[in-house]
Amino acid sequence: MPGMEDAPTGKVEQVDPLIRRLLAGNPSPFTYTGTQTYIVGRGEVAVIDPGPDLSDHVAAILAATTGERIAAILCTHTHRDHSPASRPLAAAAGAPIVGCAPLALDDDGPRADAAFDFDYSPDRVLADGEAVEGEGWILRAVATPGHTSNHLCFALDGTGSLFTGDHVMGWSTTVVSPPDGDMTAYMESLDLLLARDDAVYHPAHGPAVEKPHAHVRALIAHRRMREKQIRKRVEAGEGRIEAMVETMYRDIDPRLHPAAGRSVLAHLRDLARRGLVRSAGETWLPGR
Repeated sequence: MPGMEDAPTGKVEQVDPLIRRLLAGNPSPFTYTGTQTYIVGRGEVAVIDPGPDLSDHVAAILAATTGERIAAILCTHTHRDHSPASRPLAAAAGAPIVGCAPLALDDDGPRADAAFDFDYSPDRVLADGEAVEGEGWILRAVATPGHTSNHLCFALDGTGSLFTGDHVMGWSTTVVSPPDGDMTAYMESLDLLLARDDAVYHPAHGPAVEKPHAHVRALIAHRRMREKQIRKRVEAGEGRIEAMVETMYRDIDPRLHPAAGRSVLAHLRDLARRGLVRSAGETWLPGR
C-alpha cells in the first residue's frame, strides 16, 4: 500500500483489462492518498468519480482517454472530493454526467473535504438497478445510502467488480456524518453488499478490496464494537460526545477526532431510534 508521499498521482494504472485508475492530487487525513478516478472500457469509456476540480487532474483524465470517447461521467455521491471535476470534464469531452441525485444539504460536520458540491447537476439520475452502457461494458447502479443519502455504488456487469465510492474504502472506515449521513441506512447498505456476490471492490480511496465479504463483515463487527463502547460510556455517565471521543479514539490522529465525533453522533441517533439511549440537550442518557 503506497504512502501519501509515493502515491502515483496523475499516473494511469491498469488494474483490470477493462479498468484503469487515476489518482487525484488531493491527499489528506480524510482522503488517504487522494480520490481515485476510474476509467472503464476501451475506445468508448465511462469515468467514475472524476474527483475534485483540479485542473491537473482533469487534464490527466483527458490525456488518459486521448483517442477515446467518454460516453458517461458517473458520480457515486456529491462530496467535493468526488463530483466537482464532472463539470469541466463534461465541458471538455461533451459527455453527460450520470449517477447519483443532486443533494444540497448543509452539513455541520468538520470535514472541509466532505462538504457537498452544491453545483452538481446531472444529466441523468440513476435509480437502484438502472444502468448506463457503452461498447463492451454495462455499469449498474447499486443504491447504498448511509455515508450520504444519495450514495451509489456501480457494478460492472459480468466482471464481479463493484466501484464502492466511499461506502466501503480500502484503507479506513467510512465517516457517517449527520444530518445527511445515517448509521441505520449505512448498516443496512453493508448488509446489502453481503447479499451480493461481487468478487472485488474498487473504492475511491485506498487499495482494491479483494475479499469483499470478509471486509464487509469486519466493518459490521467494527461498528457493533463501537456501538457497545458508546452504550458503555453512556451507562457510565459519560454522555457527552466530546468525552466519548477522547476515551474511544485516544489512539488516532487528533485531527480526526471531530470526524469521529460525527460517527459517534450517528451511532447515538441509531441507538435512540431503537430506544437504547435518549438525548437530554447535548448529553446522552440510557434509554428507558
